Amino acid sequence: MHSRPITAEELGLAQGFEFTELLGSASTSFLHQNQGLIGWGEAHRLSAKGANRIESLDSQWRAIVSTAEITDEVNLPGSGLIAFGSIAFADQSDTESVLVIPRLIVGLRDSRLWLTRINIEEKEALALIKKTTINEPIRFEPGHTSPEQFTQNVVTALELITTNSVEKVVLARDLKAEVTSSFNINPAIATLSKKFSSCFTYSVAGLFGSSPELLVQVSHSQVSARVLAGTAGRGTDPGVDQAIGLALHDSAKNRAEHKFAVDSLVSSLDELCVEIDADNEPFSLSLPNLWHLASDVHAVLKSDSSSLQVVNALHPSAAVAGTPKDKALEIIQQIETIDRGRYAGPVGWIGADGDGVWAIALRGAQLEKSTLTAFAGCGIVAGSDPEAELQETNLKFKPITEALA
Repeated sequence: MHSRPITAEELGLAQGFEFTELLGSASTSFLHQNQGLIGWGEAHRLSAKGANRIESLDSQWRAIVSTAEITDEVNLPGSGLIAFGSIAFADQSDTESVLVIPRLIVGLRDSRLWLTRINIEEKEALALIKKTTINEPIRFEPGHTSPEQFTQNVVTALELITTNSVEKVVLARDLKAEVTSSFNINPAIATLSKKFSSCFTYSVAGLFGSSPELLVQVSHSQVSARVLAGTAGRGTDPGVDQAIGLALHDSAKNRAEHKFAVDSLVSSLDELCVEIDADNEPFSLSLPNLWHLASDVHAVLKSDSSSLQVVNALHPSAAVAGTPKDKALEIIQQIETIDRGRYAGPVGWIGADGDGVWAIALRGAQLEKSTLTAFAGCGIVAGSDPEAELQETNLKFKPITEALA
């Protein structure tokens, strides 16, 4: 494996290029703030299933790293040997959790470009990059869980919240679309990355989307996370829009849901970290189509833990499962009767030193053969209104459905 600095000219990019111009034939990507990592081909894939899937992937990754011959002339986060990862939401899922090592990776960070190649000559590696891709518009239809079924699921969840002393349960529903064999997810990735540049736009093993939620970032023992829980639609009038953001911040229902998520994350970090510091007060985070209540959390690792070990401690968070976690997961399995696959699971990358960045796979879809499945969910707490929760899922579907339209 070899990483070296590379110029835009060597990649066929003009001055003032957009990094997403490279996406055309890419197989993997993880983008944030118009920079990140794009991969082509597949040099190796690690996979695991079941309750110990994250520990298994971490162990397999350490074994790969221990035998790899690594030459890194760049020494930036994301250079050197890395793997893109996507992990199934549930222990019972039939979907494999994966770490994918591409044959070629191009990275961009703070205006510095680099190229990483794995078991491939540079000329052959550069030939993998093709830039132009166009798709036909995609139309989604209701999937396994119809809108009517989802509202009934919310009613059932509210009953179980009362009878099982559960504070929050996160329920999801799906949309489906059929695509041709030539369908390429990368035009949608480019659209999402440009429109939602503050989000984490991801593409790993057919799972793609643009998530507003950072699960965890680990860099030199420093741990960062962002919790999002509590949602409202944006207003078209600036004054109305600001009023919506303030109302969300002051909403007792949304603040209670948010506190469950923050407390859950802080508790999960306790065994691995010290100096855990969470925002005392949530803030209203504006995205192009939604407001979210958000809190940032920072901590320091106690020992030399990898980012996957931290991911294992945090997943599933209260933001995508509920509180208390075990009871909420039982209710999800009972009500949804569908395998979420890798939706709402961790997605990101890990480096040879164990550092990495992991988001929660939200606002996206999974491509399996000729079928696209999109998911959206929301947190159900006492007092939730089934019709309002359905409308919230409609808002959360918009990024992926509009990117593919």
